[in-house]
Amino acid sequence: MAGNIASRVAQLAAPFAQSLGLDIWDVQYVKEGSQWYLRIFIDKSGGVSLDDCVALTRAVTKPLDDADLISTSYMLEVSSPGIERALTKDAHFEKSIGCPVMLRTTRPRDGVRDFAGVLEAYDGGVLTLRLAGGETQQFAKKETSFVKLDDFDMDDFKKPIDIEEENGKNE
Repeated sequence: MAGNIASRVAQLAAPFAQSLGLDIWDVQYVKEGSQWYLRIFIDKSGGVSLDDCVALTRAVTKPLDDADLISTSYMLEVSSPGIERALTKDAHFEKSIGCPVMLRTTRPRDGVRDFAGVLEAYDGGVLTLRLAGGETQQFAKKETSFVKLDDFDMDDFKKPIDIEEENGKNE
């Protein structure tokens, strides 16, 4: 039921998003505690702003109510999928080739379930990941519990901050 609702909402919201220069990244209809949430994740070249989220919220609220796709009360949330966005659709993987990703397998490989590297290729549901040492491994999408972009660079975190340089940026 939730998957069908999410799919129908994505179809309803897509023309509104397109007219605003936005792409629908994903739609989720989930229950957390006693509350249902309808989450529409949007993306666009250059990043998503708060104004983009507000504009799509305003554009889809009445059409969602008029379509009466959801019989229970729910909270509508429109947001960016974030920098560590989940890759769930073929188009997500294809768009993310060359990007750093992290994934978790459903079963361990040689005792390891978490892998990080650069997504080198995606073909027919098979991901090719180049790991830190240069080795490549292939993973069937169905054998992963999640795959998401990995935008955190530990080397950047370890660099000392030049306080004077940082203060100069704020002037």
